[in-house]
Amino acid sequence: MLTLGRVQAGPVAPGPDEGEHCGPESQREGAGLGVERQLEDQCALFAQLGLRLAGVYADNDLSAFTGKPRPDYLAMLTDLDAGRARVVTAWHTDRLHRTPKELETYIDLAERRGVVTHSVKAGPLDLATPSGPAVARTLCAWARFESERKGERVRAARRQAAERGRWAGGRRPFGFEPDGTSLRPAEAAAIARASEAIVAGASLRSVVRDLNEAGHRTAWGREWTSMAARDMLRRPRNAGLTSYGTETFPAAWPAIVPEATWRAVVSILSDPQRRTSPGNRVKWLGSGLYVCGVCGQAALRVSQTGNHRHPSYRCKARDTTGNSAGHVTRAAHQLDDYVERVIVARLHQPDAASLLTTPTDPELNTTALHTEAAAIGQRLTDLSAAFAEGVITLTQLRTGTGKLRARLTEIEDTLTAAARVNPLIGLAGQSHIADIWYGTGPDRSGGLDLGRRRAVLATLLTVTVLPIGKGRRLNGSYFDPTGIHLDWETH
Repeated sequence: MLTLGRVQAGPVAPGPDEGEHCGPESQREGAGLGVERQLEDQCALFAQLGLRLAGVYADNDLSAFTGKPRPDYLAMLTDLDAGRARVVTAWHTDRLHRTPKELETYIDLAERRGVVTHSVKAGPLDLATPSGPAVARTLCAWARFESERKGERVRAARRQAAERGRWAGGRRPFGFEPDGTSLRPAEAAAIARASEAIVAGASLRSVVRDLNEAGHRTAWGREWTSMAARDMLRRPRNAGLTSYGTETFPAAWPAIVPEATWRAVVSILSDPQRRTSPGNRVKWLGSGLYVCGVCGQAALRVSQTGNHRHPSYRCKARDTTGNSAGHVTRAAHQLDDYVERVIVARLHQPDAASLLTTPTDPELNTTALHTEAAAIGQRLTDLSAAFAEGVITLTQLRTGTGKLRARLTEIEDTLTAAARVNPLIGLAGQSHIADIWYGTGPDRSGGLDLGRRRAVLATLLTVTVLPIGKGRRLNGSYFDPTGIHLDWETH
């Protein structure tokens, strides 16, 4: 809370419409004193000094120490520079500045404009004398030291809470009651379903849609967005963990999903190659999955072809003879429809339930891999510290971190693969596969998400598009199923 004043003959209390340039100042930085109390103390100081109130400037929840711009403080500097007042009062000098750079700007302005500074707790600060700036700089340095020491205490307390598995407090986390430890069953089930959907190949957009359609809202009472859902699904607390920095610790609350599943979700949603922008998202079933029958590469992508601009799969690879034309071309809608009908028919077969069996390595010790990953993280931190202290060279740092990061990536890939959910779960063995796959509405809004359908395709078979002659077939159609080779995966 900062105020400006004008010198006058006698003390005058502020008028009813004065002091309205209010913006906030940190109540938590006011040693328990709110903005109103700080203003009362400063008005009393105004009366004692015989000043008339010219303006009130407050930046609530913006400490002078953070370095973030304080709108009202900047407005106060503008008013001082314009000569609208020549006296500044503050509850304490640390309400004005806690960074040397900011203080020097204020000292320069005070010297140019003859500004006098008073504080309720620290007395007057005459910056026009040689000793005034020295005192101000000393007070600023001590205020900064106190804030840094307070920050260390806060960080230590947060780390200790994490190590002991306690909740640090705050707004109720989605999936939990206000105590932060008791599960809210409906929301916890939604988190579990969303996590399993992501590792099964569903898109984040479909997860957001499902959350909103089910009537779930964020802890702030808002509809879910992709960003909010991504942050929620990557929380360590979903796996019964607390965190401080990059470290995780067992928590006091129960896990909603297994740790391996949570780590798989984090790996998938943190993948920098994961396309999330609307313009780049995959829109076709076989894009990047269908194989060209000429070059053998999964290089088919959809583009517009022909005079009528029909969407068609075209091979983007070029042949070795220098021919720039694609190897195969096939109508996108017809090819996708054919492949989907084949998949649905396969899942209707009596032995479809056997497809759910996924071979796993019984000797894979995921606990040991998590422990090794944590040790590598600590080793990377130690190497960075050693380089900063001059113990190792830059070349040694790069060599050491390169090997460690390569191993860490290998571990993460192994853990992600171990936690992946078979995308056929909920499909194979069901009696109404077509309704589940396509949905019951004409717009397919109730059917499987494209990401899930692509995951099923990649799990079940490889589709190779063979080169065929142009023109209509004997049945009058341009699409020829004999030009599609299906190679079913063995399970």
